[in-house]
Amino acid sequence: MNRDVMISVRGLQVLDGLTDGDIETLQKGQYYFRGGSHFLIYDEYMEGFSQPVKNILRFKDKEASLVKRGLVNVQMLFEEGKKTLTQYHTPFGVIMVGLDTRKIRWREDAAGLHLRVSYVLEANYQYVADCRIRVDAKEQSPAAGS
Repeated sequence: MNRDVMISVRGLQVLDGLTDGDIETLQKGQYYFRGGSHFLIYDEYMEGFSQPVKNILRFKDKEASLVKRGLVNVQMLFEEGKKTLTQYHTPFGVIMVGLDTRKIRWREDAAGLHLRVSYVLEANYQYVADCRIRVDAKEQSPAAGS
């Protein structure tokens, strides 16, 4: 079953114990559950560009993946206790990204669906920051979806 949802994605980077910005986006999207996995599908707009980036976030158990297609192209895999590498294609070039996932937690309750991912981010094999992502999806009321 597909459901219209409002999706909040909040990212936080911590470098040397100091937070380096807390970015939050809010967008309409779709939720569905298939094959034992939760899926959130939404468009993301980057500042200065009119073309959206299509996002598919899939998660279950202790793993999550985020696929971005459009202005940027990447498939990011987060597996608790594992480090993964991927190429992040941007309009400005390609970056090799390392994701050393520390913790993945998710839950579903009356308020919606909640995902938390904690990981160490590397770019071109160099430490960048300790990062946290918080995703919350709440079903839209019929009036809000009109």
